[in-house]
Amino acid sequence: MKRLLFLVAMALLAVVVWRVAYHPANADGVFLGYVEGDILYIAPYESEKVASIAVAAGSAVKKGDPLFTMSTTLLDHARNESSARIAQLEAQVANVQAAMNRPEQIAVLQAALERAEAALQLSRSDYDRQRKLYAEGHVAKAALDRAEMARARDEASVKEARRQVEASRMASRSQEIEAAEASLKQARAQTDAMKVRIKRQSVVAPADGVVQDVFFRPGEIVNAGQPVIALLPPENRKVRFYVSEPELTKIWLGERMRVTCDGCPSDLYGRVSFIAGRQEYTPPVIFSDKERAKLVFKAEARLEGPARALPLGMPVGVTPAPEATGATQ
Repeated sequence: MKRLLFLVAMALLAVVVWRVAYHPANADGVFLGYVEGDILYIAPYESEKVASIAVAAGSAVKKGDPLFTMSTTLLDHARNESSARIAQLEAQVANVQAAMNRPEQIAVLQAALERAEAALQLSRSDYDRQRKLYAEGHVAKAALDRAEMARARDEASVKEARRQVEASRMASRSQEIEAAEASLKQARAQTDAMKVRIKRQSVVAPADGVVQDVFFRPGEIVNAGQPVIALLPPENRKVRFYVSEPELTKIWLGERMRVTCDGCPSDLYGRVSFIAGRQEYTPPVIFSDKERAKLVFKAEARLEGPARALPLGMPVGVTPAPEATGATQ
């Protein structure tokens, strides 16, 4: 399709250049040209399979209207995996935070340590007393053994309580919480990015316009940046015409031009938006006054109002609008 449009455009260009160069019948001030347009080629952000097409060639769309949708199967799986990762990290953060001892909890552990130390002191005193009584033969060996076991038990209780107090005061606990929260924040950012990627798979019209062509169909694979829809906004329609060298000074940027064509209304206008800085056609001769008429310069005029409905490739004539006559450059 692109090749066909290119060949048609080149043929029109050749005809216009030939007519201007060898038939400069512009005594009436008519510049020859044709309608063109700056087409927007709408492509997906990522390589995927086309899921659906919402428009057809010739459809008029508004800005924001859906054009086509790409498959999101892989992205959906990645999003679900990321969501599960967030749930896992949230649980991990909650677990670490729950293990973090507040000052009140440390005070409770400290009181338990003091209670264990008091019990140990009592059991040691009882053991010393039972040992003396046993040596004097006043108590049985079993009483001494019970006192010894109670002392060993209380010593172990003191060691356990002391370690709990020390663990509750470790600075590494807050660092673990910070690391877990940072991982959670990163996972949430990845999930947000995945949601954006999924949303961008549904492509909408960037401007009002008419669909010129649809290059792919549902089920076909499209690479990132490869056009799926060709869209032409009305303001992108223009007339490309050619001005011979002697008449170049008769037009200027911003000048309003009348556009005429076979069977067209008489109130079609455009405004000059571009004038080439160099000639389009140069014959291999010395430029005498006669030969300079063969030099043509490309110019463009953006169409206005009803003129924006002219079809692409339409041959037209362009003349300065009556209200612009006599204006200074």
